[in-house]
Amino acid sequence: MKDNSLVTLSKSFSVDIIKLCEDLLHKNKSMAIVNQLLRSGTSIGANVHEGNYAASRADFINKFQIALKECYETSYWLEVFRDAAIIGAAEFETFFAKCSKIRKLLIASITTAKEKADS
Repeated sequence: MKDNSLVTLSKSFSVDIIKLCEDLLHKNKSMAIVNQLLRSGTSIGANVHEGNYAASRADFINKFQIALKECYETSYWLEVFRDAAIIGAAEFETFFAKCSKIRKLLIASITTAKEKADS
């Protein structure tokens, strides 16, 4: 697999999400909603990784589209956590900015892959 910013950023984001969720669980926050963030936040990187080993361009696009959906879900959970005062505004901004950057890279990758598929 080639090293690129999306792979690196999504893996780093997964590690950060794991650490955040572990911290929240130690603070006795609701396991059910923390698990939602954990699952969606780590799924992004897993699908990016899997997409880089795709059997076809269509498979690559599919994995990256799943990663994009998980990215949108993660953004939602981060907003809920902020609004419910489970995480602070500064922590929210840090995670949301990283998630937004991943989302932009995913959209660009999907768009490029679709354009190449059409040509």
